[in-house]
Amino acid sequence: MEYTSLNDKNFVAKLTQLAKSNDPIDSALYQTYDVKRGLRYADGRGVLVGLTRIGDVVGYEIDSAGNKIAVPGRLIYRGYNVEDIVRDAEKHHQFGFEQCVYLLLFGELPTETELEDFNKCLAHLRELPLNFTEDMIMKAPSSDIMNKIARGVLALYSYDDKAENRDIANVTRQCLELISRFGSIAAYGYQAKRRYHDGKSMYLHNPAPTLGTAENFLRLIRSDMEYTRLEAELLDLALILHAEHGGGNNSSLTIHVVSSADTDTYSAVAAAVGSLKGRRHGGANIRVMEMMDDIKENVRDWSSEKEIGDYLRKIADKSAFDRTGLIYGQGHAVYTISDPRTTLLRDKAAELAKVKGCEEEFNLYRTIENLAPQILYERHGDKKRICTNVDFYSGFVYTMLNIPRELFTPLFAVSRIAGWSAHRIEEIVAGGRIYRPAYKNVSPERAYVPMEVRKPSLPAHDEMPADDDGEVRTAGPSD
Repeated sequence: MEYTSLNDKNFVAKLTQLAKSNDPIDSALYQTYDVKRGLRYADGRGVLVGLTRIGDVVGYEIDSAGNKIAVPGRLIYRGYNVEDIVRDAEKHHQFGFEQCVYLLLFGELPTETELEDFNKCLAHLRELPLNFTEDMIMKAPSSDIMNKIARGVLALYSYDDKAENRDIANVTRQCLELISRFGSIAAYGYQAKRRYHDGKSMYLHNPAPTLGTAENFLRLIRSDMEYTRLEAELLDLALILHAEHGGGNNSSLTIHVVSSADTDTYSAVAAAVGSLKGRRHGGANIRVMEMMDDIKENVRDWSSEKEIGDYLRKIADKSAFDRTGLIYGQGHAVYTISDPRTTLLRDKAAELAKVKGCEEEFNLYRTIENLAPQILYERHGDKKRICTNVDFYSGFVYTMLNIPRELFTPLFAVSRIAGWSAHRIEEIVAGGRIYRPAYKNVSPERAYVPMEVRKPSLPAHDEMPADDDGEVRTAGPSD
């Protein structure tokens, strides 16, 4: 019997058409059965599926009549406003990310001595296992570093004699090792990509035990290992702001769901990495940068509010950029009036923009931030208050730090592993029940059809529709 290869375009076209035509669900059925699509109510609020003590995202309040009232955004870590954490770190000229890791994992702010001991612990754990870099990162390098991180996490299972131990002390040890090592895995994954996919030089430096997460990351990705204090402070701030965002974000929910199945730490964290990679989640800042590239190409005068506004209206009208009508970096599922992360990152970015000679570009971002919410209001009305979110500025910040775009989402993971770890421990301690939501089946039962009387699912090749170039179309019924 002749083998049918997946390189056979006609064979693949038939399978694709069948798959697409078989799965559409009438959107009206979601209202019929009161399904909360995306686990959200019609007004955008998330469906309550759990309880947490780790973090909170505040963008609205519910009044006595059940109405949703917009309020200035607040990001809370273990009861503390993240703005206070940032301001205190700035006041004492400290890097604050490691404090946030301690707080998220253990529920309290560390004393000076506790923080010093904790930093030494992280520094000791930061070194990857013997030959791990050569065997697990340099071999089979990935063009996407998030996939390399996920593979690295799963590979670490093989280096752990207690990989299956679910005892909290052991899980905490595993989480601390992953928190310490994520930066190195991401940086080395990037270097491998440079060498094997981009044809560029590869630089492998060892982490410095006296440095924290932000400084070590800059050290590892740069050929000369050099960086300024301001650069490290700005990256540290970005890490603080991305470390946690409540249990309802997609990747944190993922680690709760997978952990509830009583699997190992490495499998749970790898699943969260896969979630964060998604363009609707951690990959959003890259879409902002692509949009900004387009704006900078099509707007001649970056100081003209009129010219910028006119082009943003074209984007909103689906006649420019990717024609989705989306102005990326605008709006959030929870924040309504303001995203507190945006304000903190923007203000610090202004300092580096002045040093780097990027003030004109920074002012372009500021103008878009001021204009976009009103333009979207003009198009869509007051269905939802829109504010500029942190993704709008994070890519600009990383660009000023000479961090390549393929590392934007991995950097998110380097930070968010702190929150994921806290949520995994919380699920093990307080969960105790596997997540098992319901799906309503809307397909009727059918009588079984014996092989000898079945009819072909698709027409023969010569009856299938073709594109203008003669290729069989692979789109479904909506094409």
